[in-house]
Amino acid sequence: MGARRRVQVRRVYDDALPGDGARVLVDRIWPRGLTKAQAGLSEWCKPVAPSTALRTWYGHDPERFEEFARRYREELTEPDRAEALAHLRGLAADGTLTLLTATRDPDISAAAVLGGLLG
Repeated sequence: MGARRRVQVRRVYDDALPGDGARVLVDRIWPRGLTKAQAGLSEWCKPVAPSTALRTWYGHDPERFEEFARRYREELTEPDRAEALAHLRGLAADGTLTLLTATRDPDISAAAVLGGLLG
């Protein structure tokens, strides 16, 4: 019986915790007011982020989250995004993976959609 993957979603502005494992920023835009040293990232996986058009349409409106998640999962089948998603799957298979986002509400973010797919 294999171990269950541990994938968590957190804000990039939160302090790193010892159990974070690989810390991967999954936003397309660098978080405002944060230096690379402060972020404490393992990597920045921009290619997995939603398109600018989708992100702009969504605008983090909670009423649009379900449709955003559907459209985003569809985008994740595009070759570049699918490759980035496969990379994240590999990181998750190796241990704890923490998906980081600058979004105020990570529960309705692209990182949450990814966490659902990877967890």
